[in-house]
Amino acid sequence: MTTRININGIIEEDAVVSVLDHGFLFGDSIYEVVSTRGNRPCFLDEHLQRLRRSAEGIALTLPHDDEWFCQQVAFTLGSAGNTESYIRIIVTRGIGEIDIDPSTCHSPCVLIFVTSARIYPREWYENGIHLAVVNTKRNLKDALNPGIKTGNYLNNVLAKMESDRLGAQDALMLNSWGQLAESTTSNFFFVREGRILTPALDCGILAGITRNTVIRLAEENGFLVEEGEWPVEVLEKADEMFLTGTVKQIMPVTRLDGKIIGDGKPGSITRKLIHLYENLLKGLG
Repeated sequence: MTTRININGIIEEDAVVSVLDHGFLFGDSIYEVVSTRGNRPCFLDEHLQRLRRSAEGIALTLPHDDEWFCQQVAFTLGSAGNTESYIRIIVTRGIGEIDIDPSTCHSPCVLIFVTSARIYPREWYENGIHLAVVNTKRNLKDALNPGIKTGNYLNNVLAKMESDRLGAQDALMLNSWGQLAESTTSNFFFVREGRILTPALDCGILAGITRNTVIRLAEENGFLVEEGEWPVEVLEKADEMFLTGTVKQIMPVTRLDGKIIGDGKPGSITRKLIHLYENLLKGLG
């Protein structure tokens, strides 16, 4: 595994970030995670568009255009030389006074982190994973909007710790109204009577790039997809469940709070979507 860290356009062997950087002090930063196929970035344009939306959401001016980011990602990937890579793009508010007021930060810091791709166990895709509904609620949209991909991730960290204590691989989070929201790093889908259902953006979730792609693929292949607001009780009659994310791609869920979903194996619709998504990625590689 080879790791390279690009800081502001320079690959540093001993990369460090100042302790006065507001990204470190206050979580005042934004980020994107990008996967590769054939060691080429997947959906990089979409990730950069969302990075800019996140920057606007926290009133942060990005110091470079998309072309610069693309060039630096390619430069860092080439330097690492992995077969497949995990890419993390981070932009912090930069160095400032030890005060939450960001006006003393004048130069955002850009980090591009490249390491070998993370591969989840094959058995998770073959047999599905266990989710636990946790007490940790998703942030309110009018507090810290989950639609902005910030480096302030403590809400998700606490949910993941809670799911670990419950013996599950990941958490299913609800919003403050008790409606289905999302997992700690993934969007959530479930299937009932042949319909593919997923929480709407108004529930306070991230507009996932894989989520959007899966919705498009499903609709193009004749599936009915519905975005809505549902209480957790609706899952009692779910036939299938799965998560979507840049790294997980499409991850089947076959147990919820210890209870078996469907027949305990990834469902036919989930398997079909995995096949469609894999074919799409092959075309990108």
